[in-house]
Amino acid sequence: MSALWYGIPFLAVLALIALWQQLLDRRRRAIVVDGIREARSLGADRPQNQYPQIEPLSCIGCAACIRACPESGVIEMVDGIAHVVRAASCVGHGLCEVACPVGAIRVGLGELVDRPDRPRLTDDCETSVPGIFVGGELGGIALIRNAVQAGKDVIDTIAARPRRTVPQGVADVLIVGAGPCGMTASLRAIELGLSWITIDQDELGGTVRKYPRRKLVLTQPVDLPLGERLRSREYRKEELIEFWSRTMERHGAHIRSATRFDGIRQEDGYFVAETSTGPIRCRTVLLALGRRGTPRRLGVPGEEGERVLYHLLDASTYRGERILVVGGGDSAIEAATALASQPGNRVTVSYRKADFFRAKQRNLERIREFASTGKLEVVFSSNVVAIETNGVRLALDDGNERVLDNDFVFVFAGGNPPFPLLQRVGIAMGAPA
Repeated sequence: MSALWYGIPFLAVLALIALWQQLLDRRRRAIVVDGIREARSLGADRPQNQYPQIEPLSCIGCAACIRACPESGVIEMVDGIAHVVRAASCVGHGLCEVACPVGAIRVGLGELVDRPDRPRLTDDCETSVPGIFVGGELGGIALIRNAVQAGKDVIDTIAARPRRTVPQGVADVLIVGAGPCGMTASLRAIELGLSWITIDQDELGGTVRKYPRRKLVLTQPVDLPLGERLRSREYRKEELIEFWSRTMERHGAHIRSATRFDGIRQEDGYFVAETSTGPIRCRTVLLALGRRGTPRRLGVPGEEGERVLYHLLDASTYRGERILVVGGGDSAIEAATALASQPGNRVTVSYRKADFFRAKQRNLERIREFASTGKLEVVFSSNVVAIETNGVRLALDDGNERVLDNDFVFVFAGGNPPFPLLQRVGIAMGAPA
């Protein structure tokens, strides 16, 4: 009887603990559900590039994927099952797939394979035009390590195929673009003894070179051709460009910079690429282009003025200025916070959505801190309607307008991908008809 008497308080404590845990679980679920609704309202639930695809029947609810993901909020637990909540925030690290102990997650393109703005590709990254390949960001795959792997894989595929008899002076492969994919492909071509030509409309480094000064570039240790290796997980932009430059020079991998790719035609079993510096003859082509293409313009009066810029290379050159940053992605946030850190700058961010949703977590935390401490101002649900002599007019969703005094406007509204060029070449887009 005494044992039962002492056991009653113990059972009561267990019941209270269970009830408390149930209340906590309900609260967590409510927070996650609210996050899902918010993500859907902002469009953040829809993926932009590769993303986690979760098999719910295999998931054991261990949350290892959530702990492994560097981008907070991409995956959340709902009723003991992992769910992708903010797919737009995923940049394809793939660490969730590695961390899952039961193989319930695969990071890939999923239904994005058939989206209309993506070239139709085989498993070997070959387009609908035999002999023309696509690698890296243009194929919908983000991250440096993925671009590196694509560059190697495409050159391996080309090298493994029988070589047709072609006239002298026809290169085995023309590589268009000198970003991570194109540079890796160049090194791999050297390693396998292929003749190659690499061109870029700018300089070596591709999109990375256009990043702001000292921007942190995240990658993972990855092996490169010819015994080279990216060893660190984090590089500053300048460090990564310097590494690539040394590596390319060491192996004699010289590129033709300031050479624009304009189109291509087939001729007697090989290709003739039209470029701004003259035709190039080749057996195969690797299009290692970015998806951004040329910067997307706002299409408003006054945008052609000299104080409207589309890249920020060095924030320290702007001091004591009234600056508007247009956009809500990582590039816009990084530019805005960098400019707001310079003495005397008054920085305003205009974003057409009601909140940020596509940026990396560290950038979200940083701009929210800057906004809360008054280092910059964010005007959500706003659009630029005119850039005037000394100011900028914003249209607000409530129907009102706001005029800002202004010295410089930085526009980060994405880019116009080179899809018209691909279609002129004859490359099919999207799902098969």
